[in-house]
Amino acid sequence: MFRDREDAGQRLGRALAGYKGKGVLVLAIPRGGVRVGFEIAKYLDSDFSIIVTRKLPYPTQPEAGFGAIAEDGSVYMAEHAASWLSSEVIEAIVSEQKAEISRRIRVLRKGKPLPEIEGRTVVLVDDGIAAGSTMKASIAMCRHRRAGKMIVAVPVAGPDQAAEMGRLADEAVVLESPPFFRAVAQVYEDWYDVPDKEVLEILAEWDRLRGSRDA
Repeated sequence: MFRDREDAGQRLGRALAGYKGKGVLVLAIPRGGVRVGFEIAKYLDSDFSIIVTRKLPYPTQPEAGFGAIAEDGSVYMAEHAASWLSSEVIEAIVSEQKAEISRRIRVLRKGKPLPEIEGRTVVLVDDGIAAGSTMKASIAMCRHRRAGKMIVAVPVAGPDQAAEMGRLADEAVVLESPPFFRAVAQVYEDWYDVPDKEVLEILAEWDRLRGSRDA
């Protein structure tokens, strides 16, 4: 069990200690991954930002998804999604999520572009992986941006997803992989849906830390 996302991020930071001071770029998937990524970036003395990726939810089951889309338009789609949903429904859901991505970039990242990815070691972070769609779309985006090395770092993932992340990325750091994995929340003592306000507070805290580090 992790106490909370802060605890999970600190543990992941220690697991990634070999990258400390190596100029890596930590990219967190909002909103739940931001505190985790912040703690990793602070420990590694790295660069830090958010990569905005959204799940494509089923119309009648919004907690489940059939794919995901990243902010550059990179899409991961479940193999048989087109047999479950019409192209018109898929297009409408993609359009809705593109609008939410634009909102999050505007609100959470203040409209700023992502830091340069090409040639860099990138650590992709979330607070856990269930189906893995958002992480897979994030990996696709970093591949398109020609990341030099890609590391997926999460506190928890099921055994199958942990193995798949190891295949899709250059390295996967997964602290817990329960054999009977049902939901990310099961490994956290303190679990809640993270609001925009908390993400903005974390990013403001990072700006203060970076300012004092660069002074």
